[in-house]
Amino acid sequence: MKILPAKKIEGSLKVPGDKSISHRAVILGSIARGITEIHNISPCEDCSCTISAIKKMGIEFSSSEKGTIIIKGKGLEGLSEPKEILDLGNSGTSMRLLSGVLSAQPFFSVLTGDQYLLKRPMDRVIIPLSQMGAKILGRSNNRFAPLAIKGEKLNPINYIMPVPSAQVKSAILLAGIFTEGVTAVTETFPTRDHTEIMLSSFGGKISSSEGTVTVQGRSKLEGAKIFIPSDISSAAFFLVAASILKDSEITVKDVGVNPTRTGVVDILKKMGVKIDISNISSKNGEIIGDISASTSSLKGISIGGEIVPRTIDEFPIIFIAAAMAEGVTYVTGIKELRVKESDRIAAMAKGLREMGIKVKEGEGEITIEGKGNFKGARIGSSGDHRIAMAFSIAALAADSETYIDDIKCIDTSFPGFLEALDKVAVRN
Repeated sequence: MKILPAKKIEGSLKVPGDKSISHRAVILGSIARGITEIHNISPCEDCSCTISAIKKMGIEFSSSEKGTIIIKGKGLEGLSEPKEILDLGNSGTSMRLLSGVLSAQPFFSVLTGDQYLLKRPMDRVIIPLSQMGAKILGRSNNRFAPLAIKGEKLNPINYIMPVPSAQVKSAILLAGIFTEGVTAVTETFPTRDHTEIMLSSFGGKISSSEGTVTVQGRSKLEGAKIFIPSDISSAAFFLVAASILKDSEITVKDVGVNPTRTGVVDILKKMGVKIDISNISSKNGEIIGDISASTSSLKGISIGGEIVPRTIDEFPIIFIAAAMAEGVTYVTGIKELRVKESDRIAAMAKGLREMGIKVKEGEGEITIEGKGNFKGARIGSSGDHRIAMAFSIAALAADSETYIDDIKCIDTSFPGFLEALDKVAVRN
């Protein structure tokens, strides 16, 4: 895909519903009793994989209007054994969260995915679920998918997370719903708490105190009406674009600004980006607001510690901002980026070098020397939606056209991204 430089971006837009929250709403709606209505659900491929898998377990879905789905939930015992392998595409969230649910079902299931998902570590979810009594087999000594799951009667667990991961935390909490007793998960750094908020919306008994989340097993979940805010991870691309292009200003509307997800806003502010959040409200326990950003003088900073889990999906676009900043940006504690949809440290470092930026990478760190401009180049996306979108933004500030290979992967999280970008970009 050829992307031309832009003079500026301007205007306002809405990005799709939050991918993380959409997954959780669909899964909980399927194990709640009664009708669940989800508005502004993400249309992305990842969420479609979750819906497809749950349909194969006997749950009915319908649509009343664009962006709205209705789920006929059958309660905690309502799922039935799938007759075929559940293909979850590129979605690590689908695989990890559904593993938690399927571990407690009285049937056998097999989960697989595309070539990229099969490279992602699954032992981090297999270990705690096995401690609860689950029987899960995976490739390479239970490290990778495909996963074969024989559901069992699970026991509650007190689990201390070795690596910050909202997906693993969520898998344990979802499994905990099916136990007789209280399951507790303790984190060193807080990760996104959408599962906790969503569980509460469905009537689950869940609480959090001093880094430990507890869920009461056999909570009676009831169908609910859910509104999904726009995805801050998708909004971040436009916020950075406005900050690095001259005479630019953008507003992204109805964005989820849950504090466990706003690390990207905090980092960009620290770099000098002019960002404002307005029209703040709350729906289903999630905070929502309009986020505006405009042309700014960025400076290099150091990033690490507790903010990393709150920003884990936004680092590719933060690296683009760092390349346009004055001075050096040093990011530590990001080893997790090595095992996302791609090795995001390596993929971003390679692409930035192609565009003329000096980069040093370590196992869990990266140093970016801000230059203030990009060379047009040919960039490989590594089949990773966030890599493709990050370099699409860099291309707007390049000195000539940029080519990005394999952009179909963008549909993983943001179908229509390039069309949305074209609507706000001014090129003549």
